[in-house]
Amino acid sequence: MASNAKPSGGLNGAYYGPSIPPTRTHRSVGGRSSACCCDPCGCLLCSLFKLIFSIIITLGIIVLILWLVFRPNELKVAVEDAKLTSFDLSNSSNLNYNLSLSISIRNPNRRISIYYDQIEAVALYDGSRFGYDGSLPVFFQGHKNTTVISPRFGGQAVSLGAVSGTYEREKKEGNFYVDVKLNARIRLKVKFVKVGHFKPKFDCKLKLPVPPAKGGSPATVFERTECDVDWI
Repeated sequence: MASNAKPSGGLNGAYYGPSIPPTRTHRSVGGRSSACCCDPCGCLLCSLFKLIFSIIITLGIIVLILWLVFRPNELKVAVEDAKLTSFDLSNSSNLNYNLSLSISIRNPNRRISIYYDQIEAVALYDGSRFGYDGSLPVFFQGHKNTTVISPRFGGQAVSLGAVSGTYEREKKEGNFYVDVKLNARIRLKVKFVKVGHFKPKFDCKLKLPVPPAKGGSPATVFERTECDVDWI
């Protein structure tokens, strides 16, 4: 005989089990996710960049402090006197010359001294080099000191180049325009510390009176000329 009994509890045949707990999302400690931990190379580059940036900032602050303490001033260079006793162009390209200069170098700094380990002079005319003096003595220059050097150029420059047109024109005008460059290698002395090496260049653009004939005097007189100083 079939049983007509119904399930107890009044659930009408449906069964409801315990509720399913919600799925949790795992987060890193502190509630933040670190993408860097997933990319070790990225973390290394980021740390390296921060280190380099910190070093640059620190060096900049040190340089600024040193500049404020010592207040370095630019060297003052000038050609005080120049004597051009011979400047003759023959065969359109061979130049016979005799030029002597008196150049002052002024160190205006109160706390910085300078060692001149090497200094040489080069003379150019119309862009062509014709003279060189590498025999200038080395020297030490103290605070607020002026030192005078005397480059000399003499001899013959062979195959100087196409300068005859410039030469004839300037000779008629009464002045030759010569460019003298000084190349130096120096060290700085701050208190008891030596800092170097630096290679400044001094560029002196000269207007030289045409040498007079024998027994005569030049039509014009040389004027003191300041030189440009380039530390690059």
